[in-house]
Amino acid sequence: MMFVYYFAKLCAFFACKLPSSACETIGNILGEIAWAVIPKWRKTLAINNAKDCLNVDEKKAEDIAKKSTTRFGAMVMEVLRFSVIKKDIKNYVELVGGEYLAEAVKEGKGGIIATGHSGNWELMGGALACYGFPLVGVAKKQRGAGSDKFINEERRGIGMHITYKDDVREMYKMLEKGYFIGLIMDQDTNRHDGVVLNFFNRPTNCTPGAASMARFKKVPIFPGFIHRKEDGTHIITIYPPLKIEWTKDKREDLKRVTQEIVTLTEEHIKKYPEEWFWLHDRWKSMRDD
Repeated sequence: MMFVYYFAKLCAFFACKLPSSACETIGNILGEIAWAVIPKWRKTLAINNAKDCLNVDEKKAEDIAKKSTTRFGAMVMEVLRFSVIKKDIKNYVELVGGEYLAEAVKEGKGGIIATGHSGNWELMGGALACYGFPLVGVAKKQRGAGSDKFINEERRGIGMHITYKDDVREMYKMLEKGYFIGLIMDQDTNRHDGVVLNFFNRPTNCTPGAASMARFKKVPIFPGFIHRKEDGTHIITIYPPLKIEWTKDKREDLKRVTQEIVTLTEEHIKKYPEEWFWLHDRWKSMRDD
């Protein structure tokens, strides 16, 4: 199992030695290979998702679905180059809205950063850490021990504190220490844990994790997203904080602020549709139900 770890370390070593232009080319090739080997049913799912959500024709939907997949090659190369990127982070990733996070730090609070699978979300967490914001990256444990060890070493190396998504107790402890908890909010969850909200004019099962945590610890939620610009650099946009109301109806409190996050996510996806993860079966639990 550790072969994967050492192979990834070797790839990272060479990626850091190569010029960025060469890594860009390699990333593009990897992306094209990824699209070629993805099963046909998965491609069809992505195309139908894009067509239904964006009201575009088949050809445009296929183009969006393909670009949203092939970009993963460049994302992988950026993760491999974290140790190089962090040395020049401000020229590689622009931060807009950082003053909202800075104000929370000044007040001695933590907060929740709610984002989605759009742009290079791995780089987003690392860039915020490099900008000096204490960030907890909430990770899903990889099936292979080698890949799990490698990706978490890279995340920690760029400055993030990593905890697994089932360790909610540690997240609360880090909030009390003034950390920001980075949560990715746009994937399907089981119907027991989710709330049904409006996403692209469709009833959609959404995770209320950010709202639940913010309500319990009385901290703000900062929606934010990363976008890759044409020159290969990135921009992170942090929105003004959302503060959850505290009423007798907890579920409605959670639904209200989660819908705000979902709406901002939808607006961002419409603006940069090629950067969202259309391959994900976003409405599976609704169909199953």
